[in-house]
Amino acid sequence: MNTTEQRKYWLDTLLLIGHPVLDALSRRRLKEELPTEFHADRSTFAHLEAFARLACGMAPWLELEGLEGEEEQLRARYAGLMLEAIDAGTDPASPDYMNFKTEGQPLVDAAFLAHALVRAPKQLAGRLDSRVKSNVTTALKETRRTAPSGSNWILFSAMVEAALFILGDPEYDRMRVGYAVHMFMDWYKGDGVYGDGKDFHWDYYNSFVIQPMLADVVAVFEQDSAQYAALKPVIMERARRYATVLEKMIAPDGTYPFTGRSIVYRFGAFQLLSQAALQHFLEDALPQQQVRCALTAVIRRTMDFPGNLDEQGWLRPGVYGYQPDLAESYINTGSLYLCASVFLPLGLLPSDPFWAEDDMKWTSARIAAGENVMRDQAIGK
Repeated sequence: MNTTEQRKYWLDTLLLIGHPVLDALSRRRLKEELPTEFHADRSTFAHLEAFARLACGMAPWLELEGLEGEEEQLRARYAGLMLEAIDAGTDPASPDYMNFKTEGQPLVDAAFLAHALVRAPKQLAGRLDSRVKSNVTTALKETRRTAPSGSNWILFSAMVEAALFILGDPEYDRMRVGYAVHMFMDWYKGDGVYGDGKDFHWDYYNSFVIQPMLADVVAVFEQDSAQYAALKPVIMERARRYATVLEKMIAPDGTYPFTGRSIVYRFGAFQLLSQAALQHFLEDALPQQQVRCALTAVIRRTMDFPGNLDEQGWLRPGVYGYQPDLAESYINTGSLYLCASVFLPLGLLPSDPFWAEDDMKWTSARIAAGENVMRDQAIGK
């Protein structure tokens, strides 16, 4: 595929995955249509999970200005659908009103919705009318009843407050933000990796949650606090290093290590690498087009396998097709939509080097082809 075809493939894949969710919500029928048989005891959370996680990945594309032609028509259409979905999910009178009130899981996915608002401050947060904005604010505040444990969950609380700040709510809680940021400074383990709490876990939560949210929370509040502004370069250096590590984990055939929990979030495991491309904080030695080709290989290797979607187009648990035994007990159909976070670079214009530069082999493919590649190097603590 040439570069234009690669972008079209990414967008087509995002819409293939996301359209059933937004279409159902626009008709206020998500609760009727989303399959909830898989781990049915978690079904009360499934609708918010599917919607919020999709929004988190789609938001930068919806925010993008300067597109033309068919893609701009699609972007405008889906931005409208996303606004309708936000209304449907937060309106107490809607049949698709979502569960923000139960302690526990709703905080997680309120945070992913909050992250979407932070990533699209103009096209999503900025286009909510007063009624919907009030409903969203109320819904986000409902999750404050959950006291997060000493883990990545404290970043969910911080991200909710970041969205309230973006929405102009004067009652956002600085304490929740400060607690999360400073605890993760203490939990840093070295070489670009944080513990999930005080302990290190060998999984992808540094990419699923920790580093994307930490970087964006600090970016939101750096103008509000000199302390965050001082921490930001340190946080971004660590994120830059971890993005490099993620790229090196992509094998020549587009596979990657299937280790740790939540592996059925598929290529959502590479959210931080995608965010580094979107926000242009990749290491200088890691060309953007190399990252594009690496991520394209991951997406194609996954999507070319039959059985990822059911007959109605909903995601099924697995990495390659239907592999339900890979899913932990807390995962339902809605959880799987965190895979959409790999598509963040669609928030870059087609003229950006990420999309415009010629194909380039990624690190493992170059090494496997016998090329003389510069050795890797850790960063200091």
